[in-house]
Amino acid sequence: MSGNAPILLADLAARGIPFALLARDGETVEVLTGDVVDVALLADIPLTDATGAAREVLALVPFRQVVERGFACHDDAAPLRCLVVGERHALPLADALAQLATDRIPLEDAGFDIDDEAYADIVRRVIADEIGRGEGANFVIRRDYVAGVGGDPLTAGLTWFRALLEHERGAYWTFLVSTPGHLAVGASPEAHVSAQDGVVTMNPISGTFRHPAGGATAETLTEFLSSTKETEELFMVVDEELKMMSAVCSDGGRITGPHLKEMSRLTHTEYMLRGTSTMDPRDILRETMFAPTVTGSPMQNACTVIARHEQSPRGYYSGVAALFTPRADGGHDLDAPILIRTAYVVDGRLRVPVGATLVRHSDPHGEVGETHGKAAGVLGAIGAIPRDVVAAPADEDAPAASRPLGDDPVIAELLSSRNARLAAFWLNPQGEPARGPFAGTRALVVDAEDRFTTMLAHQLRHLGVDVTIAHWSEASRDAVAAADLVVSGPGPGDPRDIDSERIARIREVVAARLDAGAPLLAVCLSHQVLADRLGLDLAPLASPHQGLQKTVDVFGAAASIGFYNTFTARVAPGIDHVGATEIAADPVTGDVYALRGPAYASVQGHLESILSRDGLITLERLVAHALGTTAA
Repeated sequence: MSGNAPILLADLAARGIPFALLARDGETVEVLTGDVVDVALLADIPLTDATGAAREVLALVPFRQVVERGFACHDDAAPLRCLVVGERHALPLADALAQLATDRIPLEDAGFDIDDEAYADIVRRVIADEIGRGEGANFVIRRDYVAGVGGDPLTAGLTWFRALLEHERGAYWTFLVSTPGHLAVGASPEAHVSAQDGVVTMNPISGTFRHPAGGATAETLTEFLSSTKETEELFMVVDEELKMMSAVCSDGGRITGPHLKEMSRLTHTEYMLRGTSTMDPRDILRETMFAPTVTGSPMQNACTVIARHEQSPRGYYSGVAALFTPRADGGHDLDAPILIRTAYVVDGRLRVPVGATLVRHSDPHGEVGETHGKAAGVLGAIGAIPRDVVAAPADEDAPAASRPLGDDPVIAELLSSRNARLAAFWLNPQGEPARGPFAGTRALVVDAEDRFTTMLAHQLRHLGVDVTIAHWSEASRDAVAAADLVVSGPGPGDPRDIDSERIARIREVVAARLDAGAPLLAVCLSHQVLADRLGLDLAPLASPHQGLQKTVDVFGAAASIGFYNTFTARVAPGIDHVGATEIAADPVTGDVYALRGPAYASVQGHLESILSRDGLITLERLVAHALGTTAA
């Protein structure tokens, strides 16, 4: 319920009761108080009381919750902590600032838990051993800035919260959550997922520009926005979040942007994704755990890579703070920012986790610098930068620009020009699937542990196909045999790995359809498996094609396609047939881009990716060939 009596923040602190402070609109601070309940699963979040009445809940969801999706993690037993709201108040921002502490909080023994050279070594290993061996397109590896906190932790938290309210701009949520034994205070720039009256929104943010002395200008931003690495990094996380949107939204999701996310010390680039869903908000949250901007792609393998290379559990870093708010119809809306740019205090120790997104052309020392910049962004914003962090002094905020830099014509053109590279299918409203050219066709899409399959299924539905997705471990032989069309999907890993149960099963699926002469479309990893079955050579690429856009010839038609591969099928240059199989290959390298033969077709690239401008029409052509029909 809402309280009418004046709320005193000092009284809340003195009483030691659980509470949260949320600044979401720039004008008020929401004060939530209530009881704390720790639960095991997202489904257990107590959205109703014993009588069935809806209630408001603020949940801190730790990274370890990915075990609900069957993903790997270092399990630190961090609780899924729920503040069941008993009262809420709204304080005008000025009143909140007047009540908050202004103490100087000393930090002791401050520094990163992993030194710079050790972190750079981790970066090198991830690029060589993970990205270089086909385990994924990008991975986020974190380290923690740690320090002892002098004085009372809650006083420190309230002081830091005040500093964020005064000096940080551009945050999606500025917040403080105080529960027994745990304090979190931060300014998250990124709304991971929200659901308001059935409209689901995701907000992928990637790329970090650290403001120089004197603040960001159009000139200093131009180089950042022209960076191939930064641009491709953003495209890759948009692809990964569209996989999630396609899983929870009937209309798959439409992207808008890109925009600048301008904060006091850092600027990022972002897109907005929107779709509609009737799912329970807890289920939406489960299907979108967690943001690729703080984990990597593909998501399942990213969790495995994180577990291999990070030296300690993540706690709440890269999880979400999820506010479930009752609606008049008895349901709940969801607002869930990512838990980044957040300082945690437990047992008198401050921890500020920060991570860098590692891609195929990452520079190890550049990624070291990115973690310094992100740590400095948090510490500077809360006024706690110690001498050994290179950053602007805490009391020298960069001057605000006279207008948002995104409005500058040069910057606006650099941003909008990015969309010329993207697929119109995902930029334009899609609506519900219509009766397409393959109406009545029943397809089984086999998920090889890359949820690009959700986007692929969405496009197939727009072509009229009735689609069922099955994880490779659950795609039964009967189901594989019965489908009108089997689409054997993409996934991470080395297609030559004879010890992989997953790749062995994909080999069985491909072989079963070939032997039966039944329609088959194979994508990426499955394309490589098909090529191997047909006697073509497989080889690692000299440089991984993770998030790379290429225009290639696909059986007489030039197609702009996005590639996410580390291995390739390869023939001698000039070879365009092997037996009954027609081959579309690079004329110089012999790298095979597509195959087609009796009742089968395959493609190395991801036709469903936002990078595939000609993806939908190429998909239609290949499906038509596999089915023995004619594309529209």
